[in-house]
Amino acid sequence: MVQQQLMPRSIRDARVLAAMSKVPREEFVPSESRAASYEDGPLPIGYDQTISQPYIVAFMTEQLRPKPSDRVLEIGTGSGYQAAILAELVADVYTIEIVEPLAKNAEATLQRLGYKN
Repeated sequence: MVQQQLMPRSIRDARVLAAMSKVPREEFVPSESRAASYEDGPLPIGYDQTISQPYIVAFMTEQLRPKPSDRVLEIGTGSGYQAAILAELVADVYTIEIVEPLAKNAEATLQRLGYKN
């Protein structure tokens, strides 16, 4: 994904690329979509919501210019994927989701993967 989709499209921040390489995107999509986890397109996560395509996640994250000492507020947790990417890059991530089942699933996934910040 990083070499084939992100780098050719001018994502250059080494920390963002490393985070995108490390976080297992397949853990943040429903089982029926796992085969498509690394395709460069959004995927449905239920409740009329989607997980953003990898390029958009990388682009938004790079534009943020995250520093290790930053605290980030994310509005719309969705699957938790963006929160996990941010957690690799900043000190603290606060994320809010109004769709309770999505919030619970994201929390469980983030905890299972060891994200505590």
